[in-house]
Amino acid sequence: MIEARTGISSRRLIAPLLLVLFSTSALAVDLPDFTGLVDKYGPAVVNVQATGNPDESDSGDDQDVPEIFKRFFGPGAPVPHPRGGGQRVSMGSGFIISADGYVLTNNHVVDGADNVTVRLSDRRELDAKVVGTDAQYDIALLKLTATELPVVSLGDSKNVKAGQWVVAIGSPFGFDHSVTAGIVSAVGRNFGGADQQYVPFIQTDVPINRGNSGGPLFNLNGQVVGINSQIFSNTGGFMGVSFAIPIDIALNAVDQIKTTGRVSRGMIGVQIQNVDRENAKALGLPRIGGALVNKVTPGSSADKAGVQVGDVILSFAGREVSTSADLPPLVGSTKPGTKADLGVYRDGKNMTLPLTVGELPVEKAVQASLGNDEKSSPANALGLVVDDITAEQRKQIGLDTQEGVVVTKISGTAARRAALEPGDVILMVGRKPIKSVGEFNAAVKDVKPGDSVMLLVRREDATSFIAVPIPKKG
Repeated sequence: MIEARTGISSRRLIAPLLLVLFSTSALAVDLPDFTGLVDKYGPAVVNVQATGNPDESDSGDDQDVPEIFKRFFGPGAPVPHPRGGGQRVSMGSGFIISADGYVLTNNHVVDGADNVTVRLSDRRELDAKVVGTDAQYDIALLKLTATELPVVSLGDSKNVKAGQWVVAIGSPFGFDHSVTAGIVSAVGRNFGGADQQYVPFIQTDVPINRGNSGGPLFNLNGQVVGINSQIFSNTGGFMGVSFAIPIDIALNAVDQIKTTGRVSRGMIGVQIQNVDRENAKALGLPRIGGALVNKVTPGSSADKAGVQVGDVILSFAGREVSTSADLPPLVGSTKPGTKADLGVYRDGKNMTLPLTVGELPVEKAVQASLGNDEKSSPANALGLVVDDITAEQRKQIGLDTQEGVVVTKISGTAARRAALEPGDVILMVGRKPIKSVGEFNAAVKDVKPGDSVMLLVRREDATSFIAVPIPKKG
């Protein structure tokens, strides 16, 4: 009986097993073959080596590490230091975009270099001239003295979608013309910080390592859709998260570098932040989304168009703004002087504000500190104790308006959970500017449990809205 049962069971397994084998075979047949792409466009991919003398102050500390090592290894990771002769060497990749010798790579590959050498697929080594660079886009345009060079085919990064196959060719760790492949994980990624905030990165799971930086990212049609630029890693090795600069962004920079020698970007003159659930509740937004304006630069395009602090930007030039990270790339890639419509939500209404895009100036960081006075107001439902700001304190922190009270003590859980800190300057409660302790107390006296209160807060040189939800009792 046991054998019979075993035989019956085995026969029953045959059909599912055949189905699995057939499915696996079909899947294998559908996998792409990259050999044609590599044969045709691989010769246009180059190795880039940049050498330069380190600063006299270079002590090997992480702040002096070349940017390429920061991007591919992360702060604090072991990196190579200058050897005999004191030269620092940076290695990366690039690709030829014109037969007369123009080459694209990353700015961080050649940044600070005295000499740049490009090695072609036929092993020729040519000196390269740095025509121009742009740190915000992380783009560098090089020029070789040569003709009839192999070139890549340039695609349209706006057509890139998550799930598509992509191929990288580069020189990881100096291994020239290494080919790796994967899929697009996401598009329009933005890190949210000052570093490359104008780049809507293409995220992929293509294995990228040091030396791939500046190399091309191809689609299955053999067209370059991105420039491999960064990875995120906790260990220093590839962990399945790579980022490429969209080729449309790069070519926009190339055209400007060739024409004017520099890259200009659009600017409308607002400081923004994300809209979270509490912000949306306090503002009466029907859904979470958009970019919340927490500062408008006087005399800027936004100021002239009537944009106000507390507005939520929902669209720019017909393009949806889902998060605050969406807006800088849209505005930055717009030519200064262009007319565009800004879709804004204010006081429960959607508005359209026409404006003319300005030009982004050189950014300057402003640092400030704040001293506190001992006298203060009593605590309130928000759990905040605040005080008036003296003229001397306003001068110290560079506060050029009469608005604001300073937080001197956090006395309740609501403010603590909202991450407010002593020394924060509260400029507005809701949409009402605050000039004194009395005005602040009057603005918050009717706050009830279950409410969310929007505060415009300045901390050092940054201004942002913070929603403070008041816990319900019981």
